Amino acid sequence: MRLKVIIPVVLISLSAGVLAFTKLGLSDDPPGRYEVIMNLVGQMLKEGHYQPKPIDDAFSKEAFNKYLRSLDVEKKFFLKSDIDRLAPLSTHIDDELKGAQLDCFRNINTIIKQRVAEASAIYPAILSQPFDFTKEESVVLDVDKVEFPADSVARYEAWRKMLKYRTLEKLTDLQETRDKSREDSVKNKTDQQLEAEARDKVKKVYDRYFERIKNRQDDNDRFSLYVNAITTTMDPHTDYFPPDEKRQFEEQMAGKFFGIGAGLKEEDGKIKVLSIITGSPSWKEGHLKVNDVIQKVAQGDKEAVDITGYPVEDAVKLIRGNKGTTVKLTVKSVDGTVKVISIVRDEIIQEETFAKSAVINGTHKIGYIYLPEFYSDFNDRNGARCAADVAKEVAKLKAEKVEGIILDLRFNGGGSLPEVVEMAGLFIPEGPVVQVRSRGGDAIVLRDRDKSVQYDGPLAIMVNEYSASASEILAAAMQDYKRAVIIGSQQTFGKGTVQRLFSLDDFYPVKDGQSLGALKLTQQKFYRANGGSTQLKGVSSDIVLPDPYYEVSERKDSDALAWDEIPKSNYEIWSNPVNTDNLKKNSEKRMANSAAFKLLNENLATLKKLEKQESYSLNLATYKAEQKVNTAALKRYDAVNDKVKELNITSMKVDLDKIGSDTTKIARNKDWLKARTKDIYLDEAVNVMNDLIAQTLPKMQRKQQ
Repeated sequence: MRLKVIIPVVLISLSAGVLAFTKLGLSDDPPGRYEVIMNLVGQMLKEGHYQPKPIDDAFSKEAFNKYLRSLDVEKKFFLKSDIDRLAPLSTHIDDELKGAQLDCFRNINTIIKQRVAEASAIYPAILSQPFDFTKEESVVLDVDKVEFPADSVARYEAWRKMLKYRTLEKLTDLQETRDKSREDSVKNKTDQQLEAEARDKVKKVYDRYFERIKNRQDDNDRFSLYVNAITTTMDPHTDYFPPDEKRQFEEQMAGKFFGIGAGLKEEDGKIKVLSIITGSPSWKEGHLKVNDVIQKVAQGDKEAVDITGYPVEDAVKLIRGNKGTTVKLTVKSVDGTVKVISIVRDEIIQEETFAKSAVINGTHKIGYIYLPEFYSDFNDRNGARCAADVAKEVAKLKAEKVEGIILDLRFNGGGSLPEVVEMAGLFIPEGPVVQVRSRGGDAIVLRDRDKSVQYDGPLAIMVNEYSASASEILAAAMQDYKRAVIIGSQQTFGKGTVQRLFSLDDFYPVKDGQSLGALKLTQQKFYRANGGSTQLKGVSSDIVLPDPYYEVSERKDSDALAWDEIPKSNYEIWSNPVNTDNLKKNSEKRMANSAAFKLLNENLATLKKLEKQESYSLNLATYKAEQKVNTAALKRYDAVNDKVKELNITSMKVDLDKIGSDTTKIARNKDWLKARTKDIYLDEAVNVMNDLIAQTLPKMQRKQQ
């Protein structure tokens, strides 16, 4: 049956993003939870998406194929006969979104559970017998180049070759360790012993893999994958979040969560405590220690869940929760004792999420600000906001009398739109920052209205292919105003769309406390002040550096929205515009004469060549010969940093005073600085900034005369 959700109009509020639905009422024959979610998602995609595709049979087929790929990435579970049997249901998804029974999902779900169970018996049988690595055979690992196995015999053969390759990898590693070892117990091992050891290591990997599927990939998980196959067919950034992932998303944006304050790691299928945050609930309780193994997790007085074989992210979901609630951990200590530790959850601040700065000393004194994301706590008016934090970092750097500032947005995937508009205002007097257009509406100009400028000195922005969304808005605005020089990848990611998060519980009464989750829906598209979209094309850097991070951008996704443009907004360029021509010439000359960049370019060419390799030999001698070439190339890549001069980068006294004597924070800060002392990209950004300072100072002096 079709749920009646009345959507008279899609209302957009730039500060909150409100989608106007009426709340649903239960009928005499209420649908199941999955049907409710599908109905809501279907109607929200149709009525609320910025540029909805027709939800028809063609749409269904694309979502169907995407779902099968997400369930069986390596094509080692489904048989060709399964795909043929399911094919008639490939056009059913659009009907399910409109209220039909979930026949497509439930049939696929039944088959995948059966095939996973069968595969769980295949790998132990194969790994119980030695492999013959003298045979001349090969395996294709590129999933786009292989088909689903024709039958069970072909599936067994696909598993055999794949497991043989994984064992070959382990075997060569063990042989290399043996050949370098001085210990008799290691160097006296035979190839046969090492081959058996390699198979055992591979078996343990797959034991944990199938244990993880058994423990965690239940019907709800597969349903979430199903809905996301549908939403991402509409566009790559419209996502369905089940309840725990919704909470995780909000925590990431806020830079805080409610938990116990323990860092975790996965080791041999076990969840171990990696670190304890000073002042956190774990630290205050006192019994949880580094290297303890967390075996079970219980919510208050409820039954404990065994988390053996869980990935860290799934264990974290169970351990985190609401503030003031109790989580009970069954823990095995290093001395072998097992105990139950009760910890009351409290707020944990993720400091690594927030803006951080340092000073780079050299030809000129340069300020450096690292911003990992455009965070904003939407649930707390007094919570962390990146624009305010960057303003504080700028003020501290000005107090240090830096001559220029580098803002590092590499790997910054974006975040809050209001924050990026406010942040742009720190560097320009006033004017449009970005234009935002809603479905069927005119563009709205979001502008900085504050005529004051917090920082008017030389400015550089570092980006790479992972810099997306809000990062691209800021970089584009500074480029349009000729306010800053953009340094990095030839193009940034290319995400020019705006999403809003909607709780499905707001549109349908939740029964028994079972939340329906949330939909992150693409509702707007943003455009530069000059009228061009950053969608698909991203932002082109003024100073292009060779970037190893390729094949990740928006243009690689066939479901991405297209590039377009609208009329430019009225704005005045910066009073002391950056002339990038000379900066570019100087940078290109430096890189051409740089041993480090020459080596980097050679290595990138080699790595891209290796990426194109489709088949891999399963013959030991041939494999070793291939790996010798590959290893030499990778070692050359590692040697790049050896040719980069060390930057003199230091924390400011005000920040060191804040850290105080906290040994954990001191160590983290040292690691953060160390990672930047030999950064080839930051090194060149400093060189560019030195040129920009030299170029800017005479202009400012003339202006003052």
